[in-house]
Amino acid sequence: MEKIRIQFTLFSAFYSPLISAMSGGFLKEEGLDPEWSVSPAGVSALAALKDGSAHVVQSALSQGFTTLDKGETPGAVHFAQVNEMDGFFLTARKPDPAFNWKKLEGAAVVMFKGGQPAAMFKYACHKAGIDFGKIKPVCPGGAAEIDRAFRDGRGDYVHQQGPYPQQLQADGVGHVVAQVGPQIGPCGFSSLAATRDWLKTDMARAFIRAYKKTRAYMNATPAAKIAKAEKPYFPDIDEAVLADCIATYQKLGCWTPHVEITRAAYEKTLDVYEYNRELKQRYRYEQVCAAPPASE
Repeated sequence: MEKIRIQFTLFSAFYSPLISAMSGGFLKEEGLDPEWSVSPAGVSALAALKDGSAHVVQSALSQGFTTLDKGETPGAVHFAQVNEMDGFFLTARKPDPAFNWKKLEGAAVVMFKGGQPAAMFKYACHKAGIDFGKIKPVCPGGAAEIDRAFRDGRGDYVHQQGPYPQQLQADGVGHVVAQVGPQIGPCGFSSLAATRDWLKTDMARAFIRAYKKTRAYMNATPAAKIAKAEKPYFPDIDEAVLADCIATYQKLGCWTPHVEITRAAYEKTLDVYEYNRELKQRYRYEQVCAAPPASE
């Protein structure tokens, strides 16, 4: 069994295709023994590729944009998708079957201050026809701090990835009123990155065989079964809540079966960053992405 080191930028049920590659036993079937970690706050997971402490990292295409904006060549390339849709939810304090995005104007929303979550949310507000400038952002820190702030009574709404919103709902603290993804449509939201040298290895070929099987499993398997296997990775989340979150993401369609990052999804991500004025130019696909390694 060969050790494969995997690092996550953020760890949530949204990244279940990578988590289930481990929990579903697909990597072990290919002779790979996974060891996983989460990058420290404020440190890019790509640093783990640079120092050799990880073989594969969960990242985002925007990391490549940031490097290219500095006039540097990325040391890693994005070779497979994790999520092809934004997976954030908007949760209100009370049920609101008549919710529309216009209600966010003038409201306090607990959210990330910057990065991809904020960029995508601002673009979604634009697509929904509302003025983000009229929202009152409350930005206490990372995912755990955002959740704690809403539970402590701050904000009218909270912008979070699953399974936080589902747990809020189960605890009677909040009620999910909207998903961000449908406002934006398919995009290159989160992806897997590695060095070009690693993509030429037998380990990379074994990994992609396992990952292809995992993506098929994510779409064909009942959410409750996936959640049961993943539960040890989420000790603080109720298994029923985890299953609810996974079922929601299955229905959203963010875990499309193909593994490659499509050019259309890449272009939509460029649109988001161009709208946010966080892009010096529209970089070519080949500057950021690579095809998955051959699996045979």
